[in-house]
Amino acid sequence: MIRIAVVVGSTRPTRRSRQVADWVLARAQERGGAEFGMLDIAEFDLPLLDEPLPPSMGQYTHEHTKAWARAVAPFDGFIFVTGEYNHAVPGALKNALDFLYAEWNNKACGFVSYGSSGGVRAVENLRLIAGELQMADVRAQVALPFATDFRDYTAFTPSQTAEGQLGPLFDQVTAWARALQPTRE
Repeated sequence: MIRIAVVVGSTRPTRRSRQVADWVLARAQERGGAEFGMLDIAEFDLPLLDEPLPPSMGQYTHEHTKAWARAVAPFDGFIFVTGEYNHAVPGALKNALDFLYAEWNNKACGFVSYGSSGGVRAVENLRLIAGELQMADVRAQVALPFATDFRDYTAFTPSQTAEGQLGPLFDQVTAWARALQPTRE
């Protein structure tokens, strides 16, 4: 069975990403077609990248890096839930991605973003990062503007449009994760 992780991409105390990630995970589990889990980077307490060697060498020295690697490695694909911070990906998510290399390789990824413009600029930033980490990013994405998908800009209340965009995202991430499976074996 293909395993897909919903990655909570912010550690900010007032983050919206956990609300959104919980919604994504619940809808994914209802839909089926893969085994879905969650990775919340806030639970790993990663410092600013502190490994002495580049992650591409795979020689992790710190226990927090090894724990993060053990959590990421079993998944075949990822759905990154990200806010848009200053027209880019949140620093905590970028840092979490930078800690590892082989654990991301030849895996599929998709994006659910939020922000004043739906977080689309953060996703464009993530697509560049995914390419360098040898992840295959899918076309379908869900963009959640604060004005339409968050009551009073705080409480997540997904629109029907957002609900409808999840299906193609799940389908594409699952299909690409399955298609890339031979490259990971």
